[in-house]
Amino acid sequence: MVGLDRAAFRARVSSGEPVMVQWCPDALTARLCERLGYDGGYLGGGGLGYSLAISEALLSVSDLAAASWQIRRRSRLPLIVDGGVGFGDAIHVARTVWELEAAGVHAIELEDQVAPKRASHHRHVEHLIPLEEMVAKIRFAAQARRDPDLLLIARTGAVQNEDFERAVERLTAYHEAGADVVMLLPANDEQLAEAPARLSAPVATLTSFDLHTAEEWRSLGYAILIDAVTGQTAAFAALREAYELQRAGKPSGRPAAESFAIYESFQELAGFEELYDIERATTEPGT
Repeated sequence: MVGLDRAAFRARVSSGEPVMVQWCPDALTARLCERLGYDGGYLGGGGLGYSLAISEALLSVSDLAAASWQIRRRSRLPLIVDGGVGFGDAIHVARTVWELEAAGVHAIELEDQVAPKRASHHRHVEHLIPLEEMVAKIRFAAQARRDPDLLLIARTGAVQNEDFERAVERLTAYHEAGADVVMLLPANDEQLAEAPARLSAPVATLTSFDLHTAEEWRSLGYAILIDAVTGQTAAFAALREAYELQRAGKPSGRPAAESFAIYESFQELAGFEELYDIERATTEPGT
């Protein structure tokens, strides 16, 4: 399911079938996900922060908007963007919504950690803001939308920092404040199965698709399933292995001819044929 506008993507999220979303850091990956038939792409703050080696705590709204725009410019794939803590209080959240909506994203995720976000959240040191403060941020985020079909996803870290019951309480309040989808990270399989049944809003989670079969994921009742881990770690592991082998004076493990062929295939995946058509009509006739 690709090429959806916001209204169609919203309807897809409400369809009862899980929306399967892969890590999507750039336009080339988005075009690959689109070709493979994934329902959407995920631009995560954690992944982007790692790529820039600065932690998502140091990202700016401009960093996120620029990355989002670059993906949407060359891909029809619906894009969910991790807006983190919205870069501040409610007024900063409003600007975050303005910027990401203008960049063409389909959904914005906002979470209930302190702002500014702290790098130590990577080592699982987190601090949640009061429920009432997050409710206000969600309410003003909803008001900041120009397009009512732009989805707002409210994420809580309460499972890890308070408990599951408190997470349900928080997410219920966030939904009532205007969040279209709620997100949590269950601590075990029991919570994973229980969350969609306990919450009246569509529920999303971050996970690895490898943990369950497609049918098992479907039966759990989640609206959105996001694998924010597999793609980035697989790409980095392959890169590290190839570079280590070559640095040691050994072949990378992939025949050079295959590498060159993959590199050449990027032209077609990236959509260069439309650029070549323009040049054939103007600067490169007869080629």
